Amino acid sequence: MVDHTKSRIAIWLEIFLISTRLGLTSFGGPIAHLGYFHEEYVRRRKWLDEQSYADLVALCQFLPGPASSQVGIGIGVMRGGIIGGIISFIGFTFPSIIALIVFAMLLTNVDVGDTGWINGLKIVAVAVVAHAIAGMAKKLTPDVQRKTIALIAVIFTLIWQTPFTQVGVILVAALIGFFLFKKTTKEEEEVTIQAFPLSKQMAVVSLSLFFGLLILLPLLREITTVNWIAMFDSFYRSGSLVFGGGHVVLPLLEREFVPTGWISEEEFLAGYGAAQAVPGPLFTFGTYIGTVINGWQGGLLATVAIFLPAFLLVLGTLPFWNVLRSNTTTRAALMGVNAAVVGILIAALYHPIWTSSIQTTFDFVLAATLFTMLAFWKLPPWMVVLTGAVAGFILSYL
Repeated sequence: MVDHTKSRIAIWLEIFLISTRLGLTSFGGPIAHLGYFHEEYVRRRKWLDEQSYADLVALCQFLPGPASSQVGIGIGVMRGGIIGGIISFIGFTFPSIIALIVFAMLLTNVDVGDTGWINGLKIVAVAVVAHAIAGMAKKLTPDVQRKTIALIAVIFTLIWQTPFTQVGVILVAALIGFFLFKKTTKEEEEVTIQAFPLSKQMAVVSLSLFFGLLILLPLLREITTVNWIAMFDSFYRSGSLVFGGGHVVLPLLEREFVPTGWISEEEFLAGYGAAQAVPGPLFTFGTYIGTVINGWQGGLLATVAIFLPAFLLVLGTLPFWNVLRSNTTTRAALMGVNAAVVGILIAALYHPIWTSSIQTTFDFVLAATLFTMLAFWKLPPWMVVLTGAVAGFILSYL
């Protein structure tokens, strides 16, 4: 909540310093990020209570977009208004933005197709996505109905590889979820978020802007030939349609940029592997892609475009969270969507990740080892990435 005993400047500076420290040290993906946030903001600083934090996490899991980044934005808004939310986002995100911009600019001088350590990073992507799928499937597809929805999503995503397939799969899964699960969502307890300094009028403006850009940007892209508009549209749509966590942005971005020739498959997967080694949100993978395409300016544009939907959705839905959460139709549809997300990720694991990364027996052995390091030995992601890069370099000489 907002602290009235401090000046606005002091509050904003405090938000920036704490979120930046978290951005420099928060390894391990979105679930780990939420643990770091809870320790810092709830236990240590008591900026919000347990119930408010649980509510905020529930909302951000409900929305499309990067859940941990949205929680950080929401905490910033609750502490310091809209500017506090922007500052919290910048602090948490810019360390990984800088790291991935530098990596992308260095990569422009490397022949990624013939570099052993780059191939190692591509194999890291196999292990990371497989690990993400294992965790998500256990939670999001616990019954036969949702496993079947996931299978249908795999089939359609792989057989009909068009820019509209994934959106269609998500919409159909939402419809199926409504009919299958509307009776199972009636017993959830309603919760309340308090002390959120944002009017419903501002929320309506944010939601209008979210949907307006989603409709307007593709139209602008069609009637103009400006590459910047096309880039902004692709990143914005990718950020708007991600249900289920940051890993799901992988197939969306791959469909947008690899077939169009804006980035090669080798560059794409190498960057995804590198994104696992830096702290902060996985969505900064978009920063890397933008930098490969158009230098650091492209990286900054991509960052704004891919995170803007998350920001608008948090501002636009939190004041209405009680209504959304008590709506059984919405929750039932989301159960179907989450199951489809698992299928979309499985399809992405096969193509492009597996098909372009696992070429030999040694590649498979390395992928299995890296997966074991993540899933069973519980080693930190940066150690897995470093191991993959070094092993890939060694394998290139065998």
